[in-house]
Amino acid sequence: MFAGDTVDYRTGQPKSKPLDVPPDLSQLSRDGRFQPQGGVVSAANTRPGTTGAPTAGQPATMATVALNTQGQVRVERQGDTRWLVVPLPPEKVWPQVRAFWQETGFTLSTENAEAGVMETDWAENRSKLPQDLIRSTIGRFIDKLYDSGERDRYRTRVERSASGGSEIFISHRGMEEVFINDRREGTTWTPRASDPQLEVKMLTALMVRLGTKEEVARTAVANAPQQPPRARVVSGGAGAAMEIDEPFDRAWRRVGLALDRSGFSVEDRDRTGGLYFVRYVDPKVATQQEAGFFGRLFSSGPTTTAPVRYRVAVTGNGERSTVAVLNSAGAPEAGENGQRIVALLVNELK
Repeated sequence: MFAGDTVDYRTGQPKSKPLDVPPDLSQLSRDGRFQPQGGVVSAANTRPGTTGAPTAGQPATMATVALNTQGQVRVERQGDTRWLVVPLPPEKVWPQVRAFWQETGFTLSTENAEAGVMETDWAENRSKLPQDLIRSTIGRFIDKLYDSGERDRYRTRVERSASGGSEIFISHRGMEEVFINDRREGTTWTPRASDPQLEVKMLTALMVRLGTKEEVARTAVANAPQQPPRARVVSGGAGAAMEIDEPFDRAWRRVGLALDRSGFSVEDRDRTGGLYFVRYVDPKVATQQEAGFFGRLFSSGPTTTAPVRYRVAVTGNGERSTVAVLNSAGAPEAGENGQRIVALLVNELK
């Protein structure tokens, strides 16, 4: 589940393997002094007279300690939600996260530094293509003819923590190509459920990108202690609302990630006021309003259902928080869409 070799968004060609050393030769040792330094560079480590490799009189363990403390990234977990906690401020984390997605093979379709949100464009996971004899022999020439029938996109949310560091959340959205009828006369693209395993893989890869060793990152993400949250719908009020047994700071983070996973478009947010400003589109027509490639595939005619703007208000009261759905004017939303939004959030937060 936590291996990274099942995700390949960069190319459809087989990944190259390192050259094998002949049996009568031995591999040359590498000099680490001239290797590029990854992760976070510390000013203390770059002062004159210091290098990344141990000197002759320096214990070998000193280099290992320096490498382990470069990233200082840890994993936290609430229910099925995992996120990274980084001691660096968002201004320094943001360019590293952007570089991570570009190196992974994605194009960023949305990048809003003020809201702390970036979203990738749709991409195909090429590792899911069948590795049969035909493709292994002629696939390199007609590789574009192969398609897995699935597309993935990821939304990254960077929050500023109370200590001045950063908290990084990754949510997944998926689409799949299905036949429109039993006679297989055509296909269409429809949403598929979010894949928590892909979120875990991307969090692990990002943790490595931020300076953590791969094995350490896999272990940390896999063994993050789980604390199941408790969420419930509140009935009898003026509008749609729910309760979650979390203090405000945790509830705020988890509601934001739940909105991302549920496919909402978060246009703005006000942490001080506990407000998320979102656009909600009926799931039946959501696929028809995707831009670019998917918009052309999904459109079977003009749609008259426009996205509706709502406010999701998070209010803390000690160790418990209330989440309410408000309309665009800030009044409680008692309609069917409000109840549907609360049901989606409860399903993500339970």
